[in-house]
Amino acid sequence: MRPPRGRRRAGAAAIVAGLLLVLGAGCGGGGDGDGDEGNDARVTASAPATTARATPPAADERIPAIVDRVASSVVAILVDTPQGQGEGSGVVIREGGVIVTNAHVVGDAQQVTVALRSGERMAGRVVASDERGDLALVRVDRDDLPVAELAEDGPVVGELAIAIGNPLGFESTVTAGIVSGLHRSVPSGGLTPALVDLVQTDAAISPGNSGGALVDGSGRIIGINVAYIPPQARAVSIGFAIPAAEVSSVVDQLLETGRVDRAYLGIVPGPLTAETAQRLGLTTEEGAVVLSVEPGSPAARAGLGPGDIIVAAGGERVEQVEDLYAALRRRDPGDELELEVLSDGGRTTVTVELAARP
Repeated sequence: MRPPRGRRRAGAAAIVAGLLLVLGAGCGGGGDGDGDEGNDARVTASAPATTARATPPAADERIPAIVDRVASSVVAILVDTPQGQGEGSGVVIREGGVIVTNAHVVGDAQQVTVALRSGERMAGRVVASDERGDLALVRVDRDDLPVAELAEDGPVVGELAIAIGNPLGFESTVTAGIVSGLHRSVPSGGLTPALVDLVQTDAAISPGNSGGALVDGSGRIIGINVAYIPPQARAVSIGFAIPAAEVSSVVDQLLETGRVDRAYLGIVPGPLTAETAQRLGLTTEEGAVVLSVEPGSPAARAGLGPGDIIVAAGGERVEQVEDLYAALRRRDPGDELELEVLSDGGRTTVTVELAARP
């Protein structure tokens, strides 16, 4: 995956984009194809678990107590789909048996079973889902499940990170590492949903950890595990989680309205390849190419057109499509977003008033 700033190796990014795996064995579905977050496509999980850590984490005497406090709030999600059986993880996030997991875990589930740490199993039902944010809510008819605490402040690079989940069907598995990085975006090749603004960790995670907890040294949930880069990309323990602040916002909206209001630009972006840059006579390979513009959208009203190249959004460089996704993810409908654009007329700055997604 790319670092937050600096030049990227296009070949390496392509390898990562091709090999990146979401973690749930019951993956499926895709984006809703309405415009500004790429084509209707999805990466699915089909590879073995990640390799072991190169060196074991230093012993931390806090870990057993943290696990004892949090693990009862982490469940296994077992699904029956048209393609067969799958599994993932989930976290009890609200009273009344409300569990958060990844949308790709339950996206095409015909039946959902929730397994507690005690071994008890019960029927679950999907009550709401946000495919673009890759989060979903499952409810069970229990009022006595312990609710996990979400961290209100962001994690710090280097702090303890504990992953708890259901990798490969091994329920209540615990691995430990550190927070390796923040605000990570993973090359997606224009696929949706984009994996942006993620917490990176070297706590070992594998297929089935999807939807499980990433926990800090105080026993608070700092993220919901969503993806990892497998050994085929010459990676060792590079995993990603959706940060707690995003989880909290999405859960609140799903419980209140059943949907998530996201800022809408109204374009289909694509990566700026070396071939495209050469054809356009550009000296840069950084940016997001506007492939199409939805008529009547905020982008159309601002004058964006096919072939334009967005190189900055909100004062931040757009090195790849995921940077544009991240800028949109951090804004609400009605917000203004300043874009720097390369077009036939040279470099221009346009201000777009974002709308609510149709």
